[in-house]
Amino acid sequence: MSTSEKTHIFITGVTGYIGGTVLSALLSHPSVKSFRIIVLTRSPEKVVPLNSLGVVAVVGSNQDLEKLTEYARKSDVVFACADSDDLQAAKAILLGLKKRHDETGKVPILIHTSGTGVLADNAAGDYATDKVYSDLDIPLIETLPKTQPHREVDIEVVAADEKGYVRTYIVLPSTIYGIANTSLVKLGIQNPYSKQIPNLIKASIDRKQGGVVGKGLNLWPNVHISDTASLYITIFDAAIRGPGEAGHGREGFYFGENGEHRVGRISEVIAELLFEVKLGKSAEPTVFTEDELQKYFGGPGLGSNSRARADRSKLIGWKPVHTVDSLWASLKPEIEAIAEIQNK
Repeated sequence: MSTSEKTHIFITGVTGYIGGTVLSALLSHPSVKSFRIIVLTRSPEKVVPLNSLGVVAVVGSNQDLEKLTEYARKSDVVFACADSDDLQAAKAILLGLKKRHDETGKVPILIHTSGTGVLADNAAGDYATDKVYSDLDIPLIETLPKTQPHREVDIEVVAADEKGYVRTYIVLPSTIYGIANTSLVKLGIQNPYSKQIPNLIKASIDRKQGGVVGKGLNLWPNVHISDTASLYITIFDAAIRGPGEAGHGREGFYFGENGEHRVGRISEVIAELLFEVKLGKSAEPTVFTEDELQKYFGGPGLGSNSRARADRSKLIGWKPVHTVDSLWASLKPEIEAIAEIQNK
């Protein structure tokens, strides 16, 4: 197959937790021989190992707006897996995709990363909300103000689809858990850890005691990292088959969740496990002070509610295999790995 006949794919955030796992999934895709994959990395030393995987690595970041535009212009599909709140980067990618449409008449595809943080409230851990969002309930999603996390960029992405030059699909993972185990991790070029739970573990180890936000009553959905990657692939496969295969644009929101947890329960389990290995003073978590919330998390966001149902995601064929039981099982390995890193 000639290069011109292949599906040209461009991926940002490729050495990150999500992006690296998505790339790994693409590399094991049944149609991988028909792909030409270009990836962006900030680190020149990662170019050679990335190239060894059969992709073309170029040095750059979300700040290199001209590069984002140029590589998007050359692409049939863009996976945006870097900073979900970077409006200028999103605009640069969309500009490139518009140029591709103007030059070829084809409608390229953007699979953009957002997150269920867009649903977050100000509960500060003190209550659970009854408000649950479905990714099929577009009018409810559209009530979210632009000031919500990720929302401003999501609105820009949807607006581009409405203009007709690109088909956009927005992936909104929830609390992602599990240590990534990919070919990129084995090469030492991908971050294998998520943010929310590892940050809670790091804070608890640092203060020598498991911590909880407020009363710990707030609720969040969760999804395993490998199921997250399979959601991207499910959307990609549907999008490649044609515009009628999966909702896009206004109807292109896809929640990543397969279970729900009380955030305070994670704090409780972390406190118990840290106490067992003598890294915590008590098996009961203590409440983070306002200063600690600012120091460790940049604010009280960990105490928010974010309740979501992945109805659209499952409707198009996504079949996550890890349930909330996998979340609880993942905590001990996460603690052991992070404690080892912090001890170094």
